[in-house]
Amino acid sequence: VNRPHNLKCMNECFKLFKLREEEEEEEEEEIKEKSISTHKIQDGHEAPMSFERTDDSNGIQRHGSLYSLEGSKGVNQDRFGLEAEAFCGVFDGHGRFGHRVSQLVRSNLPSLLQGQMKALDQQAIAVAEDDDSKNHIDRIETESEDSEPSKKFHKWKEAFVSSFKVMDKEIKLQENLDSSCSGTTAVVVIKQGEDLFIANLGDSRAVLGTTRENGIEAIQLTTDLKPALPSEAERIRACDGRVVALKQEPNIQRVWLPHIDLPGLAMSRAFGDFILKDHGIIAHPDVSYRRLTSKDQFVVLATDGVWDVLSNLEVASIVWEADSAQAAAKAVTETAVATWRRKFPSAKIDDCTVVCLFLQDKLHDHVVPVKI
Repeated sequence: VNRPHNLKCMNECFKLFKLREEEEEEEEEEIKEKSISTHKIQDGHEAPMSFERTDDSNGIQRHGSLYSLEGSKGVNQDRFGLEAEAFCGVFDGHGRFGHRVSQLVRSNLPSLLQGQMKALDQQAIAVAEDDDSKNHIDRIETESEDSEPSKKFHKWKEAFVSSFKVMDKEIKLQENLDSSCSGTTAVVVIKQGEDLFIANLGDSRAVLGTTRENGIEAIQLTTDLKPALPSEAERIRACDGRVVALKQEPNIQRVWLPHIDLPGLAMSRAFGDFILKDHGIIAHPDVSYRRLTSKDQFVVLATDGVWDVLSNLEVASIVWEADSAQAAAKAVTETAVATWRRKFPSAKIDDCTVVCLFLQDKLHDHVVPVKI
């Protein structure tokens, strides 16, 4: 039944492979023809920076800054958002139509998640109403337990998993979008009072900046979901997918079709990429929870263009030492791009996108970062 679709996907991948070769040849010619004045292209085209105030569930306003720099690989495929109820998200597209997939997720995932939460609330109300009066005390105790972090976490986890599943199906149903070899990562954070709920798909990352006696500490909130992880590789291989690194980049494990050296996906979970969905690539998010304290200062979400060249502590330190909350995200992205040029002068710079959510009303005083 799936053969026509798989054949279409394979044909699309072959087209993409040929297109990449042609693009590389064109880029080599452009480099020869263009003068030194074109270096700004490698610096990236900056997206509009926004500085927002968002109300959390307690009605307290929080600061957030967002910034994105286009790399030198073509159109910026990163998307990002910061919405009411402290919804933060970063989405890193890949493949020929990755920018369209990431935009689709950015535009629809928040409302899908909200809809799933409402459905779960209505389901809980319906169950409670079905209880007869003799179970009234038990129902009150259950409602009290629902306010506990563990109950909230399980509810949000269910909402994340179901909304991500629906989102992936919606992408596949887009008639004017071939996402067989295109997709996107997603890292999403929801803040409700002192509760932080995190969902991750792919290799974008969330990091918490928290203070200690002698400085700022960076705590990674997500796991980079890549095929190099034993558990991820095991799932992929169990579905006849291959996990192999190229000779020219031996440290990067990629996912390939069983008998063809395509498409070479560098992550183990993603929206889209339907040619690999039968071979271990899934859109099931890794969901986690953290209880915030007064020492927790900010959360940083960023695409792998940032994390490939900057450590968690370096990013946290840049945010902590920024002149203002408005300047924090921009400072991180600009530092990442500069580091790309310094460390890999001949490489193409990846898109770099950062979202910062500040957790405290009063901004920090500068202190020396603590090493971890």
